[in-house]
Amino acid sequence: MHIRPFSGIAAAIILASSSLLFTGCKTSTQAPAVVDARLEAGALDKIRDEGMNRSQIADTLSNICDVIGPRLTASPGALRANEWTRDRLTSWGLENAHLEEWGPFGRGWEVERFSMQLIEPYTFMLNGYPKAWSPGFDGPVEAPIVYVEATKEEELEQYKGKLKGAIVLVSKPREISARFEPLATRLSDDDLKKLADAKIGASALLGQPSTQNPAERRAALAENFPNLFRGGTTQPASQPTTRPGRGRFDPFASRVLQFADREGALLVVTQSTRGDGGTFFVQGASVPGEDIPQRNRRRGTTDRADSTTQPADAAPASRPTTRPRVWAKDAPKIPAQMMLAAEDYNRLVRMIKLGKKDMKALVDLRVKFHDDAKAYNTIAEIPGTDLKDEIVMVGGHLDSWHGATGATDNAAGAAAAMEAVRIIKASGLKPRRTIRVALWTGEEQGLYGSAAYVKKHMGYDPEAESRRNADRERQRRNAEAEQSATPDAARREEPAATTEPAAKKLVKGPEYDKFSVYFNLDNGTGKIRGIYAQNNLTAAAIFKPWITPFADVGAKTVTLSNTGSTDHVS
Repeated sequence: MHIRPFSGIAAAIILASSSLLFTGCKTSTQAPAVVDARLEAGALDKIRDEGMNRSQIADTLSNICDVIGPRLTASPGALRANEWTRDRLTSWGLENAHLEEWGPFGRGWEVERFSMQLIEPYTFMLNGYPKAWSPGFDGPVEAPIVYVEATKEEELEQYKGKLKGAIVLVSKPREISARFEPLATRLSDDDLKKLADAKIGASALLGQPSTQNPAERRAALAENFPNLFRGGTTQPASQPTTRPGRGRFDPFASRVLQFADREGALLVVTQSTRGDGGTFFVQGASVPGEDIPQRNRRRGTTDRADSTTQPADAAPASRPTTRPRVWAKDAPKIPAQMMLAAEDYNRLVRMIKLGKKDMKALVDLRVKFHDDAKAYNTIAEIPGTDLKDEIVMVGGHLDSWHGATGATDNAAGAAAAMEAVRIIKASGLKPRRTIRVALWTGEEQGLYGSAAYVKKHMGYDPEAESRRNADRERQRRNAEAEQSATPDAARREEPAATTEPAAKKLVKGPEYDKFSVYFNLDNGTGKIRGIYAQNNLTAAAIFKPWITPFADVGAKTVTLSNTGSTDHVS
């Protein structure tokens, strides 16, 4: 685990935003404000000294990742992380540190025991992990391995009666190229300049219109940021400003899962759609028959608990499925499911294709569901002085997936947020506005924790607003089509049914007008080198002088570009 975020940068910017005579930057259409960037004498020196010479970030990270471990939403690990961060923030002198319940979410889940090995025709360990919310077994089981090689419905017929009690491989093998480039890459100085020069409407990483289709955007990424791509591949090696690329949603994959479930398969195995060389990615189990990918309307991307997902820049599905989420208390019974590393998966398929039809594996998979589990955000504050009822926030998500320690996604961001407020408190600085740190859960399943916070404190429901906006857009297109003499008028779209009138106005909560700014970090590990201003001209003009004192440590980029799929969206 290696991280150098230098949270002093975040601390200084947060302190500046809480100390200056500025009431917020919610509107991007305003002309840049004149900002008094003067701070208390010596404040930056105090921040640098504390951050550079007495950093606690490695200790914080090690406790979150090594001691607490995986932190799947609503799991015992997530609760341990909530309680530990609350207590640690309290020990640093923050006030009102508490767990704020949100939900209901659904069932908690954890792995109690797991191993898998091939036992026939010979023995070797298999590198994989169960998918979250998968059921388990009462004890170790031996079962034959069957590879379902089908790309259309009629090809499934040949497997009828052959899958009962079997370990079923359902993914196509994925070609793995030799690596000749470093595993880790970062944005070059030229890349940072392109970001700094981006215009309003730019999407993450590029000064390109966000209306680009996915293929055009990927091509532009490859052309403009070649250092992010490994030799010979079409997938980004690293995208610090977006979620890593995911395999495309395959409607037929859910049909295969449904078929395997109907035939009585013991365990359904898919191949990791990304990662190699000992790295694989495992997320959540799927509900059979999920023909339409579940969409998170706040993100505009697929539900990340579905193992067959699209890239974050893919076009959204037209309708979300009404099928229950896999973690829902009313979720239907599903077959046990796991993800296998690409190399081991490919090896099994090669053996089967070379005539080894009598292969067997031994699987020990024991899991535990927690039907009474609750989900929490960790909240704490540094109270302000004369403007203490106004709020400046910093945060990141504390929850992670279950297959590893969640260091990059997002213990790094949570620890940096914690370190920033620790530095401010330890430096003896007195912000005018209250600084509130929030460590969210439910982010990996769809920004649930942060959205619940916004709804409770701001009186605003992002999901309901998304539905209203979608209805408004349909009504606008319908009106245009009806006024046109073109055949488009015959293709009138029906508005989706919503529980809120399209014209319903936002009901502001008690904290809405007192909220100034939110800083989020969820872009992976590495040094903080800039700020995404999210198309906000006013914010960009304010951030530029605030970040200038840290150019010597590499933090100097303020871009109007958007970064997506983090809790700032809420």
